[in-house]
Amino acid sequence: MARALYIHWPFCLSKCPYCDFNSHVRDGADMDAWKAALLADMRHEAREGAAGEPLESMFFGGGTPSLMPPALVAALIAEAERLWGFAPGIEITLEANPSSVEASNFAALAAAGVNRVSLGVQSFDDVALQFLGRLHGADEARRAIETAQDNFGRVSFDLIYARPGQTADLWQAELDDALAFGTGHLSLYQLTIEPSTRFASDVRRGVFDPLADDPAADLFTLTREMTAARGLPAYEISNHAGPGEESRHNLAYWRYRDYCGIGPGAHGRRGGLATMRHRKPENYLAAVAAQAHGIVEARPLAGHEQAAEALLMGLRLDAGVEPAALARRFGLSSAALLDAGKVELYRSLGLLTFADGRLAVTDAGMPLLDAILGEIVGGELVAS
Repeated sequence: MARALYIHWPFCLSKCPYCDFNSHVRDGADMDAWKAALLADMRHEAREGAAGEPLESMFFGGGTPSLMPPALVAALIAEAERLWGFAPGIEITLEANPSSVEASNFAALAAAGVNRVSLGVQSFDDVALQFLGRLHGADEARRAIETAQDNFGRVSFDLIYARPGQTADLWQAELDDALAFGTGHLSLYQLTIEPSTRFASDVRRGVFDPLADDPAADLFTLTREMTAARGLPAYEISNHAGPGEESRHNLAYWRYRDYCGIGPGAHGRRGGLATMRHRKPENYLAAVAAQAHGIVEARPLAGHEQAAEALLMGLRLDAGVEPAALARRFGLSSAALLDAGKVELYRSLGLLTFADGRLAVTDAGMPLLDAILGEIVGGELVAS
């Protein structure tokens, strides 16, 4: 049964040049139509057997969900509680940009039921923010963090590092600034040039060169050392938290638990079924009007597909996975799940650990995670 609910709000004020998420810039949105569509989509998920146990987490992602009217957020939270019920201490997260306009809604969003906010700060340097296409300034970001801390029980914010020309000294100073706020969670992402983004075009045209792999790896190591020393160790490749401050919603993904996803472009996993909603906002609204849900594809996943996804997600975590438990869960042999020879090779190189039945990627292996995963996943999973 699904115990996590994701709600996607697809609208932004502008498209960031590094972003490949399903976000759209529109002159306006009919909030009554969006309320009706999202509620209908949510009810469909409950009817399809995804209800039955109380929700442990809700997550409003985007796009920029802090642009949603607080009354709409409140209505969605209330309907989710009616359909599923809430587990004690449910985590309800909303992503927000740190503009003064959006920060002015924080008290109303907290009153609506949001108890955790994730701020897209990205940098405390105005030149870097301009490069990243952000609409806020560094001082505005600092004020938004403080406002969030005044209104929400739990606060996280994102930073993007390994930017072109960024040195270890510059990143150390910026990360020191971030850690001084004392939030329980930080998401620290290396700048990645994603296909079909403006940055990808800029790199092709020679507008800028990405930071080279070796200095980027040095910044990754520095990040882990600094956050661990300040009580926020990495629990996932890019996420750092104090004890009990981990994102429960994201842990549901990484531990490969069922979750429902509604809204344009949202994905879900429930009962061995992979669901995907229409990406374009207008197509999503039309689909909900025609069929009372926004699903464009619902595909049963074979055991080997689920096992491969569970491995790829679980090995992002510092705690790793239990291969034997995954094999039992999906009805596979251990040999089908992993290439034992490659696991032993990377263990001998210090990139993996395998102890007490748990396989995990080491700090040294995390910068090479994608390459390692491509090697150790069992041949039967890849070939199937």
